[in-house]
Amino acid sequence: MALASLVRRKAYLLSRNLSNSPADALKYSFSLSNFSRGFASGSEENDVVVIGGGPGGYVAAIKAAQLGLKTTCIEKRGTLGGTCLNVGCIPSKALLHSSHMYHEATHSFAGHGVKFSSVEIDLPAMMAQKDKAVSNLTRGIEGLFKKNKVNYVKGYGKFISPSEVSVDTIEGGSTVVKGKNIIIATGSDVKSLPGITIDEKRIVSSTGALALQEVPKKLIVIGAGYIGLEMGSVWGRLGSEVTVVEFAPDIVPSMDAEIRKQFQRSLEKQKTKFMLKTKVVGVDTSGNGVKLTVEPAAGGDQTTLEADVVLVSAGRSPFTAGLGLDKIGVETDKIGRILVNDRFATNVAGVYAIGDVIPGPMLAHKAEEDGVACVEFIAGKHGHVDYDKVPGVVYTHPEVASVGKTEEQVKALGVDYRVGKFPFLANSRAKAIDDAEGIVKILADKETDKILGVHIMAPNAGELIHEAVLAINYDASSEDIARVCHAHPTMSEALKEAAMATYDKPIHI
Repeated sequence: MALASLVRRKAYLLSRNLSNSPADALKYSFSLSNFSRGFASGSEENDVVVIGGGPGGYVAAIKAAQLGLKTTCIEKRGTLGGTCLNVGCIPSKALLHSSHMYHEATHSFAGHGVKFSSVEIDLPAMMAQKDKAVSNLTRGIEGLFKKNKVNYVKGYGKFISPSEVSVDTIEGGSTVVKGKNIIIATGSDVKSLPGITIDEKRIVSSTGALALQEVPKKLIVIGAGYIGLEMGSVWGRLGSEVTVVEFAPDIVPSMDAEIRKQFQRSLEKQKTKFMLKTKVVGVDTSGNGVKLTVEPAAGGDQTTLEADVVLVSAGRSPFTAGLGLDKIGVETDKIGRILVNDRFATNVAGVYAIGDVIPGPMLAHKAEEDGVACVEFIAGKHGHVDYDKVPGVVYTHPEVASVGKTEEQVKALGVDYRVGKFPFLANSRAKAIDDAEGIVKILADKETDKILGVHIMAPNAGELIHEAVLAINYDASSEDIARVCHAHPTMSEALKEAAMATYDKPIHI
């Protein structure tokens, strides 16, 4: 009997001992198909091909492999982690931490009895520490690919059919990768503004802002969203005079209005200047610096702003250029996002999309959850992501973190609600470490006490928010949080007290 026949016979006998669960049946079918491909001629077909190796893509690839699916990930950058790891979330957080340490040393250490004769910035060393963190993490993901047996192709992929991707490799060659299921996870790119050319030297995107060779004396940030405020905070702490120009009437428009106002006051105390309801109408780079011509958003007299560096941070756009989506008929909306159903499937059978290329929050952790859920659907399992329960964090100091609805959204829904607040000025740990600026705000349904939204401005708000994320995911009430014993003294006690204030009364205020 031929070897293949022997294996099929043994697989049949083994299958008789399997349970009747869909997962076992699926595992068996993939095992048999993987074996069969080993004897097939020509290019092997993958169960899953992922285009893009960012947070959504690499997580989807690893999860697919863990579920027993033959998986290939295609990434054009040559290093895994996407924008987030290479020129986004990770390097920015490294610089935010380094700049915060410098700011603390120059502004706070003396009050704690720690004195220096002098403190200076070593920008090359700061950048080297950032680059080391990025390098270690990208290599770590490659290690995870090897551990989970994910095939990694370095190059630019584009569709030639719904089941085939042509890849121009970074080495200069080309190859075709075949897949039963293909996931588009190509992320997003910097949104450009009319009349402004980014050269990554004087007019920079977030990528250029992470690699400046010296601290600019004057920095103008166009856009008062998460990225603009974080990068403005980095260079402001290091000595730049920072001005933020924003077309909208408020900073971070998705943020709860009450928290947003306190946040803006906090940044203004750190000497960040804001020009809201203002638009840029002209750029002049003929001199050594940059001159921006601005005017009120509603129209009016023009003024000129001068800067050494201008950071364009007006949002991001889905990156789908050159993928050949039109060739295979994938539908997109008017701003280029790929349209998917609740299983992340596009209108083309076997083609899926996740992360920043589809509607929803443009956040790395949202993309990761998309990736896991998408692959689970492909594998015949159940996946789920609730975008209303995805936390958001601005990593300035203090940080601002939120999950669920803002007060404005709750009002718009016409829901009767209660609000509980607790200031960190009344929190023992915050007072002990002399870092007590901030507040916790909880919104809960008036009738059921179900938590609708939580908003925190505080040091480490990005860590504190996850108790609230868990509570909202399990439809907890404010009383549920209030009756949980919190360690003392901790910053998290402020969340407990705010919960007490929501359904009853707090103790310490």
